[in-house]
Amino acid sequence: MRTARLVLRRWRASDRDPFAVMNADPEVMRYFPAPLDRTASDALAERIDGRFDALGYGLWALEVAESRDFIGFTGLNPMPEGVPGEGGVEVGWRLAAQAWGHGYATEAARAALTFGFDVAGLPEIHSITAVANLASQRVMQRIGMTYADEFDHPKLASDSPLRRHVRYTITAPSPPH
Repeated sequence: MRTARLVLRRWRASDRDPFAVMNADPEVMRYFPAPLDRTASDALAERIDGRFDALGYGLWALEVAESRDFIGFTGLNPMPEGVPGEGGVEVGWRLAAQAWGHGYATEAARAALTFGFDVAGLPEIHSITAVANLASQRVMQRIGMTYADEFDHPKLASDSPLRRHVRYTITAPSPPH
């Protein structure tokens, strides 16, 4: 898929190095339990890529169209077990720090929503993040999502400052009359 400035595509072997650098960056990973080492980053890339074959969509590798630079991922992913919206699909993103502040997450997430509704036929899409992650919540709001609820993420320790999460949702547009 293409947007005005971005390409959302399947993963390539050449994405592994910049993906590992991004996942090891404490600033990028501050709303996750911990940065990922290379082994964990590669395993995540394998899981992400495998979902495309299983679902027909997933978390697309994201690159700037003009430079062809890999800047992260954006796309659709099954909601985690044990959270509100379980069984549904979420839109998510993770961008390298140098890609922040350019509107890329918003632009790519809008493309992912369009795919989810128009191609995958999803009736509703969710997005979740730690309550403290205000930047991601602003992206959720800019792409038309509305606040649904807060919850304690079951995969995070009870004393984790990231345990409290927020969920936003958006429903498929109504067909024209």
